[in-house]
Amino acid sequence: MVARRSTDFPAADARETRGDVHRNARLPAYHTKSDHLRRLLFVLDLLVVSLVFIVVLRAVPNLWIGQSVNFGAHLGLLPIVLAAFAISRLTLERRLDLSRYTINSQVGYLIKELVIAFGMTLALMFLLQLDYVSRLVMVTFAVSVTTTLIGLRLFVIWWYFIANEEAQENFLNVVIIGSGRRAHVLASRLKSTFTWGVNVVGYLDPQGVSMGRRSSDTILGHVSEISNVLKEHVVEEVIIAVPRSLLGDIQSIIDACQEEGVRLRFMADLYTFEASKVELTMVDNVPLLSFDFVSQEDHALMAKRIFDLVVTLAALPVLVPLFLIVALAIKLDSPGPVFFVQQRVGLHKRKFPMFKFRSMVVDAEERMQEIEHLNEASGANFKITDDPRITRLGRFIRKTSIDELPQLINVLRGDMSLVGPRPMSLRDVSLFDKGVQRKRFSVRPGITGLWQVSGRSNLSFDQWIELDLKYIDNWSFFLDLKILFKTVPAVLRGSGAV
Repeated sequence: MVARRSTDFPAADARETRGDVHRNARLPAYHTKSDHLRRLLFVLDLLVVSLVFIVVLRAVPNLWIGQSVNFGAHLGLLPIVLAAFAISRLTLERRLDLSRYTINSQVGYLIKELVIAFGMTLALMFLLQLDYVSRLVMVTFAVSVTTTLIGLRLFVIWWYFIANEEAQENFLNVVIIGSGRRAHVLASRLKSTFTWGVNVVGYLDPQGVSMGRRSSDTILGHVSEISNVLKEHVVEEVIIAVPRSLLGDIQSIIDACQEEGVRLRFMADLYTFEASKVELTMVDNVPLLSFDFVSQEDHALMAKRIFDLVVTLAALPVLVPLFLIVALAIKLDSPGPVFFVQQRVGLHKRKFPMFKFRSMVVDAEERMQEIEHLNEASGANFKITDDPRITRLGRFIRKTSIDELPQLINVLRGDMSLVGPRPMSLRDVSLFDKGVQRKRFSVRPGITGLWQVSGRSNLSFDQWIELDLKYIDNWSFFLDLKILFKTVPAVLRGSGAV
């Protein structure tokens, strides 16, 4: 078995997997060189963004005669720029592995990061109606900061990984307990995936010096000699790469590592499956090894939540007048409440009340059984093209998706996100016939998603679920932005809406 991420070997590569090992307050976290480099670059990049922004504000009036810039007003935009940059960095930071990607790919990731940051900044400027901001300032800033950050990234790559590529002090010195196939697979993965390089000092054989010997192997001796090995060699980590059943007294290994202050790791390939994230947590003194089958980075989810709140709060002042007009129209069109509130199934199958503008008659739910035979959809879905329960106004607000806007309340409450799988009704969930269909409950439901930009109600239920699973397996902050940008033309076309 190898429990692995898409490109990593977590049992061996925990050192380089961000967030893979979390400890409680009694056990201080181990920060790797790569973690320090990421933090250093993050701080340096924020300083560069701030410095370039201020320099541009000062330089523009001098470079372009007659171009005046309100320095104080524009300086108030800097926190928004920094917040947008921080969010984009948090969403793409897991890709920051400078030694394992080409310079072109690193520059590409950096440009993608800046595109997200500038896109968020411009969107907030539009929503907040910041008309005083100079376009010349923003264009000059975008070009200047992109050039400067790329230069900084190229310098870091050269300094750390080209000029010092032979520096052995950057290498991790490892002793592997075991000399068979598993030990050599581990050694190969360590050398190919560690950012800072690995030096396998040698192997300790639990069953005899001759077993598993190859011409290229460095067999340091029997596992019982570990104390002498650690004393005579520069070793930072010992990794056990054999089943415990082949070890006589594992406590002696633990004691030796503890005495020398050497980190001890176990190759945790327990079963055959693929996990998106592996992490070790401590509950008092009990270690728990966790396997996540849905790729969700905590910081990326936090960035997604912040983005949801910022965009929703910025949009509400613009949408409130529309809400009042629609509410009045609903009251005039048919008797009943303005909002339709229905229990939906959300994150981890928790139920929540979802808000919509009422587009049907008041007793629509009670009449559903009467028209169940008219259902045109297959699977756990319900759709009637000419549903007799829909009101005159309801047909329009459904076609334009205006009826979905009150779900921004659910976004503020934390029940939903702007982007995600559509929350399903209790009736639809009860008709699920495959376990994998319930994987959609592993993420927060959304107002829009891949289904919205791929045909909406014209899709079959199986296609709908397939798109949900595709979104979950490939989620990224950039994908959310892409879906949001595609949602607007899809709604304007009204394609697939019923």
